Amino acid sequence: MTTQKVQERLLRGGTPAELRSNFIHLFLDIAWFGVLSGSAVAFISVYLVRLGGNGFQVGLVSAIPAVIAILIALPSGWWLNRMRIDDAVFWSSVFFRFFYLLWVPIPLLFNPANQIWAYLATILVMSLPGTVLAVGFNALFAAAVPPEWRGQVVGVRNALLAVTFTVTSLLSGYLLSHLPFPLSYQIVFGLGFVGAAMSSLHLRQVRVSDAAQHRRPRSHRGIGDIARPGSVRSLGDTSPPATGLRYLLERQTLRPPSLGVWRGPFGPVLAALFAFHLTQYLAIPLFPLFWVDRLGLSDQTISLGNAVFYVLVFLGSTQLGRLSQRWGHHRLMVVGSVLMSSYPFLTSQMRSVELFLFTQVVGGIAWTLAGGALSNYILDHVPDDDRPTHLAWYNMALNVAILIGSLVGPIVAEHLGLVTALIGIACLRLGSSLALWRWGNGKRENNN
Repeated sequence: MTTQKVQERLLRGGTPAELRSNFIHLFLDIAWFGVLSGSAVAFISVYLVRLGGNGFQVGLVSAIPAVIAILIALPSGWWLNRMRIDDAVFWSSVFFRFFYLLWVPIPLLFNPANQIWAYLATILVMSLPGTVLAVGFNALFAAAVPPEWRGQVVGVRNALLAVTFTVTSLLSGYLLSHLPFPLSYQIVFGLGFVGAAMSSLHLRQVRVSDAAQHRRPRSHRGIGDIARPGSVRSLGDTSPPATGLRYLLERQTLRPPSLGVWRGPFGPVLAALFAFHLTQYLAIPLFPLFWVDRLGLSDQTISLGNAVFYVLVFLGSTQLGRLSQRWGHHRLMVVGSVLMSSYPFLTSQMRSVELFLFTQVVGGIAWTLAGGALSNYILDHVPDDDRPTHLAWYNMALNVAILIGSLVGPIVAEHLGLVTALIGIACLRLGSSLALWRWGNGKRENNN
């Protein structure tokens, strides 16, 4: 979609002139972000496996950013609170996304074994500005888009992301299957860098007023944007959530959040969510290993499955509001997490491309329900007068779960075998679903 077409659409919708420029550039930002996500980000784990990477090394793709987030998420919010948010987001995106360019020449500089560690080293360094970007973009979006316009803006952004991600993923799969290795991956990584650079260029054009810089969110609803800037996503049935990161900017201290949160009604909810995310990430590093080493799937097939998953997430997101009104966020979370428990089990039973694609359909539906309800489910149980502390604890629990799961899952698979490990993780996921149903409702039920 060209800039002119986007502008014409906004004019027809009666968008105020002072908001129109920001909306246009937020739309073009996400379109190019889809190019990055469907190319370099989507295939880095697969490339590491094709280089001979083991489960531990694949797990580090998720574990490294989690460690950095644990260490600097709160300092990032404190620092961003003292900066112009639009400038901070732009420069953190530049420093973060520059490293995608370094992914292109690595195959020419190192042998396969050293390439794996070179890529992991870049992920380590880029995770520092990536954490700042993740926290800052959430706040930038809240400042640049008034609450009454967020539904429309998020809907267009999610649609653009789904289109560009799907097209780019399929194109990347075609290139990877028809060009020589590793040149094919270098071209895909180069395509990702072009998307990253163009996304940052449009972020530079998103400006907020001095008054909006310090405007507190008036609604406790989640933004609903399915993009996750500032992260390197592994393939599988999840993506790192960015729930409530903008509220970290409201913290005025670098001291750790109070332990009293665990003794309140949010404590059982937090524990259930920790179990939910832990069982997710136990399996995430195992999926690329199973697809490549056990099934021998081509990159084109993997790209098709990834596209199917993402399209279903987008289509499901358009119906999420209706489902939330009927079932409530807690029930959606439970049903989605139960469905997610079937994903590793179905993966363990894969013997054909058809079952692989069916599993992606199931995973897309499951993550639509669980991932789509997650932000509002959490915010339903967070007191309005102490959101920063509660959400700081949630993001801490999330990243600890990512770290432990990403490292322990491969160890379990090495001792028990991939199939047995995936079946066991499926059972653990079902157990975490029961914990969400039994203890994850807290005392602040809100089905709106």
